[in-house]
Amino acid sequence: MTTHAQTSTHESDTAHLRAGRRITFEEAALHLSGVAVLLRQLAYALETPDTAVETADEIDALRRTATEISGRSDTLMHLAAIVEGEVKVAAVFPNNGDPWGAAARSTDRQDYGGPAVIPTVRQLLWLATVASQTEHDQEHGVRGPLPSTAEAALTTYPQAMNGINHAMWESKAAQARRRSERNAEVFREVLRITCQRCAAGDGEHCRTSTGRISEKFHKQRQAEAEANVDARLNYLGDTPMAVNDAE
Repeated sequence: MTTHAQTSTHESDTAHLRAGRRITFEEAALHLSGVAVLLRQLAYALETPDTAVETADEIDALRRTATEISGRSDTLMHLAAIVEGEVKVAAVFPNNGDPWGAAARSTDRQDYGGPAVIPTVRQLLWLATVASQTEHDQEHGVRGPLPSTAEAALTTYPQAMNGINHAMWESKAAQARRRSERNAEVFREVLRITCQRCAAGDGEHCRTSTGRISEKFHKQRQAEAEANVDARLNYLGDTPMAVNDAE
């Protein structure tokens, strides 16, 4: 297993957190557990600081945070078992029988914001709970939580996600960050371009026909900046054309 040292405080410095190209849920769970241990030890150490200052409130806050982080670690460890196929999950949502994963590709599901091809953490935990309850009820001859047409529809995450390209997927949080980075780069780029409408130069905002400074830029100057940035970042508008794995 390749190990890396933490080299900076930048959020993108993640090589030390993972053995592979992408972090696993098990790795994330263990890191969170380590953070919780550190916080509890720090809280204990602060009971007797080097100088006489009452630290009870800070100690309580650290211990509460440690407890919350431990809970998130437990959640991610359970999620790790789910995605590895160690835990059964329902193949459909119990409230309406809608599929998820690869089976949801051709579905509509507009009332729920579109098909759940990529499930959320909450959905997977829910589907695992439903599957556990269904198996229990089937053993005892009781009707389970799934629709009658799908009572036996249990699966695993690997089976349900068969055919999904995980390497080309990133979370909504990553997409939002990438859009924000793209927009910031467009703003910097547009100020480097001379505007053909108002002759605003390097570092200057566009001006109105009466000479007032505008927060917005003329369309042609804005469009040229967006085209330059999108070509550099391999974007199509605010949508990344390719997802780059962290090195």
